[in-house]
Amino acid sequence: MPNFKGTRFNNAHETLIWSSKSKNSKYTFHYKSMKSHNNDLQMRSDWYLPICQGEERLKDENGIKIHSTQKPYELLFRIIISTTNPNDIILDPFSGTGTTAAVAKRLGRNYIGIEKEVKYLEASVERLNSITPINKEILEYKVEIKEPLVGFGSLIEKGMIKIGQIIVDKKNNLGIVNADSTVTLQDGFTGSIHKTGAYLQKTETCNGWDYWLLKLDENSISINEIRKMYRAKYL
Repeated sequence: MPNFKGTRFNNAHETLIWSSKSKNSKYTFHYKSMKSHNNDLQMRSDWYLPICQGEERLKDENGIKIHSTQKPYELLFRIIISTTNPNDIILDPFSGTGTTAAVAKRLGRNYIGIEKEVKYLEASVERLNSITPINKEILEYKVEIKEPLVGFGSLIEKGMIKIGQIIVDKKNNLGIVNADSTVTLQDGFTGSIHKTGAYLQKTETCNGWDYWLLKLDENSISINEIRKMYRAKYL
Protein backbone atom coordinates (compact mmCIF):
# COMPACT_ATOMS: atom_id res chain seq x y z
CA MET A 1 0.00 0.00 0.00
CA PRO A 2 1.26 3.51 -0.80
CA ASN A 3 1.95 5.84 2.13
CA PHE A 4 0.59 9.10 0.72
CA LYS A 5 -0.24 10.68 4.09
CA GLY A 6 3.15 10.00 5.68
CA THR A 7 1.58 8.64 8.84
CA ARG A 8 3.44 5.33 9.10
CA PHE A 9 6.42 3.41 7.75
CA ASN A 10 6.40 2.98 4.01
CA ASN A 11 5.55 -0.62 3.13
CA ALA A 12 8.59 -2.39 1.70
CA HIS A 13 6.89 -5.73 1.06
CA GLU A 14 3.67 -7.48 0.13
CA THR A 15 2.59 -10.46 2.20
CA LEU A 16 1.86 -13.90 0.74
CA ILE A 17 -0.66 -15.95 2.71
CA TRP A 18 0.14 -19.66 2.53
CA SER A 19 -2.76 -21.77 3.74
CA SER A 20 -4.51 -25.13 3.33
CA LYS A 21 -8.08 -26.37 3.68
CA SER A 22 -7.54 -28.19 6.97
CA LYS A 23 -4.89 -29.40 9.39
CA ASN A 24 -4.76 -32.68 7.45
CA SER A 25 -4.36 -31.08 4.02
CA LYS A 26 -1.13 -31.81 2.20
CA TYR A 27 0.55 -28.82 0.61
CA THR A 28 3.24 -28.67 -2.06
CA PHE A 29 6.61 -27.11 -1.40
CA HIS A 30 9.68 -27.87 -3.50
CA TYR A 31 12.32 -27.13 -0.88
CA LYS A 32 15.33 -28.65 -2.66
CA SER A 33 14.47 -27.09 -6.01
CA MET A 34 14.11 -23.64 -4.47
CA LYS A 35 17.44 -24.11 -2.73
CA SER A 36 19.03 -24.86 -6.12
CA HIS A 37 17.21 -21.82 -7.49
CA ASN A 38 18.96 -19.73 -4.82
CA ASN A 39 22.60 -20.80 -5.37
CA ASP A 40 22.26 -23.80 -3.01
CA LEU A 41 21.13 -21.57 -0.14
CA GLN A 42 17.77 -21.94 1.58
CA MET A 43 15.26 -19.63 -0.10
CA ARG A 44 14.39 -16.77 2.25
CA SER A 45 10.93 -15.30 2.71
CA ASP A 46 12.05 -11.79 1.70
CA TRP A 47 12.36 -11.48 -2.08
CA TYR A 48 13.81 -8.48 -3.86
CA LEU A 49 12.13 -8.34 -7.28
CA PRO A 50 11.82 -5.40 -9.68
CA ILE A 51 8.40 -3.94 -10.47
CA CYS A 52 6.81 -4.81 -13.80
CA GLN A 53 8.29 -2.49 -16.43
CA GLY A 54 9.76 -2.29 -19.94
CA GLU A 55 8.47 -4.67 -22.63
CA GLU A 56 6.77 -6.84 -20.01
CA ARG A 57 4.38 -4.02 -19.11
CA LEU A 58 1.17 -4.23 -21.14
CA LYS A 59 0.14 -0.96 -22.79
CA ASP A 60 -2.72 0.15 -25.03
CA GLU A 61 -2.48 1.62 -28.53
CA ASN A 62 -1.65 5.01 -27.00
CA GLY A 63 1.26 3.66 -24.94
CA ILE A 64 -0.65 3.95 -21.67
CA LYS A 65 -0.37 1.20 -19.06
CA ILE A 66 -3.38 -1.09 -19.26
CA HIS A 67 -3.28 -2.01 -15.56
CA SER A 68 -1.80 0.11 -12.77
CA THR A 69 -0.65 -2.81 -10.61
CA GLN A 70 0.46 -5.46 -13.10
CA LYS A 71 2.60 -7.98 -11.19
CA PRO A 72 6.07 -8.93 -12.50
CA TYR A 73 6.56 -12.29 -14.20
CA GLU A 74 9.38 -13.18 -11.76
CA LEU A 75 7.06 -12.96 -8.75
CA LEU A 76 4.46 -15.37 -10.09
CA PHE A 77 7.18 -17.63 -11.48
CA ARG A 78 8.68 -18.07 -8.02
CA ILE A 79 5.33 -18.63 -6.33
CA ILE A 80 4.11 -21.15 -8.91
CA ILE A 81 7.39 -23.04 -9.34
CA SER A 82 7.81 -23.47 -5.57
CA THR A 83 4.30 -24.46 -4.52
CA THR A 84 2.67 -26.30 -7.44
CA ASN A 85 3.30 -29.17 -9.85
CA PRO A 86 2.80 -29.46 -13.62
CA ASN A 87 -0.90 -30.06 -14.47
CA ASP A 88 -2.10 -28.52 -11.18
CA ILE A 89 -4.97 -26.03 -11.40
CA ILE A 90 -4.19 -22.44 -10.36
CA LEU A 91 -7.02 -20.02 -9.59
CA ASP A 92 -6.63 -16.24 -9.69
CA PRO A 93 -9.98 -14.65 -8.68
CA PHE A 94 -8.70 -11.14 -9.48
CA SER A 95 -6.87 -11.94 -12.68
CA GLY A 96 -6.20 -8.41 -14.00
CA THR A 97 -4.09 -8.68 -17.14
CA GLY A 98 -3.52 -12.39 -16.58
CA THR A 99 0.04 -12.57 -15.24
CA THR A 100 -0.82 -15.60 -13.08
CA ALA A 101 -2.46 -17.42 -16.00
CA ALA A 102 0.39 -16.49 -18.35
CA VAL A 103 3.06 -17.90 -16.04
CA ALA A 104 0.90 -20.94 -15.27
CA LYS A 105 0.51 -21.74 -18.98
CA ARG A 106 4.23 -21.27 -19.60
CA LEU A 107 5.04 -23.67 -16.74
CA GLY A 108 2.59 -26.40 -17.81
CA ARG A 109 -0.08 -25.68 -15.20
CA ASN A 110 -3.81 -25.37 -15.79
CA TYR A 111 -5.39 -22.08 -14.79
CA ILE A 112 -8.65 -20.30 -14.06
CA GLY A 113 -8.78 -16.51 -14.09
CA ILE A 114 -11.73 -14.35 -13.01
CA GLU A 115 -11.89 -10.71 -14.09
CA LYS A 116 -14.82 -8.28 -14.43
CA GLU A 117 -13.07 -5.52 -16.45
CA VAL A 118 -13.43 -6.24 -20.17
CA LYS A 119 -10.26 -4.40 -21.19
CA TYR A 120 -8.18 -6.47 -18.78
CA LEU A 121 -9.84 -9.65 -19.98
CA GLU A 122 -9.12 -8.83 -23.62
CA ALA A 123 -5.48 -8.06 -22.83
CA SER A 124 -5.20 -11.36 -20.95
CA VAL A 125 -6.59 -13.42 -23.84
CA GLU A 126 -4.22 -11.79 -26.32
CA ARG A 127 -1.32 -12.38 -23.95
CA LEU A 128 -2.20 -16.03 -23.35
CA ASN A 129 -2.56 -16.76 -27.05
CA SER A 130 1.07 -15.78 -27.59
CA ILE A 131 2.49 -18.19 -24.97
CA THR A 132 3.92 -21.62 -25.76
CA PRO A 133 4.17 -24.00 -22.76
CA ILE A 134 7.60 -25.36 -21.82
CA ASN A 135 8.27 -29.02 -22.61
CA LYS A 136 6.89 -31.12 -19.72
CA GLU A 137 10.06 -33.21 -19.42
CA ILE A 138 12.18 -30.26 -18.33
CA LEU A 139 9.53 -29.15 -15.84
CA GLU A 140 10.10 -32.25 -13.69
CA TYR A 141 11.40 -31.74 -10.15
CA LYS A 142 14.25 -34.20 -10.41
CA VAL A 143 15.99 -33.20 -7.15
CA GLU A 144 12.75 -33.73 -5.21
CA ILE A 145 12.33 -37.35 -6.33
CA LYS A 146 13.11 -39.75 -3.49
CA GLU A 147 13.99 -43.38 -4.09
CA PRO A 148 11.89 -45.95 -2.16
CA LEU A 149 13.53 -46.80 1.16
CA VAL A 150 15.32 -50.17 1.09
CA GLY A 151 17.10 -51.65 4.11
CA PHE A 152 20.21 -53.82 3.92
CA GLY A 153 18.13 -56.63 5.41
CA SER A 154 15.80 -56.59 2.40
CA LEU A 155 18.72 -57.61 0.15
CA ILE A 156 19.54 -60.46 2.52
CA GLU A 157 15.90 -61.61 2.65
CA LYS A 158 15.79 -61.85 -1.14
CA GLY A 159 19.13 -63.67 -1.28
CA MET A 160 20.77 -60.91 -3.29
CA ILE A 161 23.38 -60.77 -0.52
CA LYS A 162 23.84 -64.02 1.37
CA ILE A 163 24.34 -64.65 5.09
CA GLY A 164 28.02 -65.35 5.67
CA GLN A 165 29.04 -63.58 2.48
CA ILE A 166 32.19 -61.46 2.62
CA ILE A 167 32.11 -57.80 1.65
CA VAL A 168 35.22 -55.65 1.24
CA ASP A 169 36.22 -52.01 1.09
CA LYS A 170 38.69 -50.40 -1.28
CA LYS A 171 41.54 -51.13 1.15
CA ASN A 172 40.63 -54.83 1.26
CA ASN A 173 39.26 -54.71 4.79
CA LEU A 174 36.86 -57.63 5.12
CA GLY A 175 33.44 -57.92 6.70
CA ILE A 176 31.15 -60.92 7.14
CA VAL A 177 27.40 -60.45 6.66
CA ASN A 178 25.35 -61.74 9.60
CA ALA A 179 21.76 -62.99 9.67
CA ASP A 180 20.59 -59.88 11.55
CA SER A 181 21.94 -57.62 8.77
CA THR A 182 24.99 -56.52 10.75
CA VAL A 183 28.58 -56.90 9.56
CA THR A 184 31.43 -58.34 11.62
CA LEU A 185 34.96 -57.09 10.91
CA GLN A 186 38.21 -59.04 11.24
CA ASP A 187 38.90 -57.58 14.71
CA GLY A 188 35.44 -58.60 15.91
CA PHE A 189 33.77 -55.18 15.72
CA THR A 190 30.14 -55.62 14.69
CA GLY A 191 27.66 -53.05 13.47
CA SER A 192 25.58 -51.88 10.54
CA ILE A 193 27.11 -51.28 7.11
CA HIS A 194 27.31 -47.60 8.06
CA LYS A 195 28.81 -48.01 11.54
CA THR A 196 31.45 -50.52 10.40
CA GLY A 197 32.46 -48.22 7.53
CA ALA A 198 32.78 -45.29 9.93
CA TYR A 199 34.77 -47.46 12.39
CA LEU A 200 37.31 -48.46 9.73
CA GLN A 201 37.70 -44.88 8.50
CA LYS A 202 37.77 -43.45 12.04
CA THR A 203 34.99 -41.02 11.13
CA GLU A 204 31.70 -40.11 12.77
CA THR A 205 29.55 -41.17 9.83
CA CYS A 206 29.79 -43.24 6.67
CA ASN A 207 27.50 -44.07 3.77
CA GLY A 208 27.86 -47.83 3.94
CA TRP A 209 26.01 -48.33 0.66
CA ASP A 210 28.83 -46.72 -1.29
CA TYR A 211 31.61 -47.84 1.06
CA TRP A 212 31.18 -51.60 0.93
CA LEU A 213 31.79 -53.76 -2.15
CA LEU A 214 30.64 -57.25 -3.02
CA LYS A 215 33.14 -59.45 -4.82
CA LEU A 216 31.76 -61.27 -7.84
CA ASP A 217 34.42 -63.52 -9.36
CA GLU A 218 37.21 -61.14 -10.41
CA ASN A 219 35.04 -58.01 -10.21
CA SER A 220 33.61 -55.98 -7.36
CA ILE A 221 30.31 -54.13 -7.22
CA SER A 222 29.09 -51.69 -4.58
CA ILE A 223 26.21 -52.92 -2.47
CA ASN A 224 24.41 -49.75 -3.59
CA GLU A 225 24.30 -51.24 -7.10
CA ILE A 226 22.72 -54.35 -5.59
CA ARG A 227 20.15 -52.09 -3.94
CA LYS A 228 19.36 -50.50 -7.32
CA MET A 229 18.79 -53.97 -8.77
CA TYR A 230 16.41 -54.70 -5.87
CA ARG A 231 14.41 -51.52 -6.55
CA ALA A 232 14.20 -52.26 -10.26
CA LYS A 233 13.00 -55.82 -9.67
CA TYR A 234 10.74 -55.56 -6.65
CA LEU A 235 9.53 -51.94 -6.31
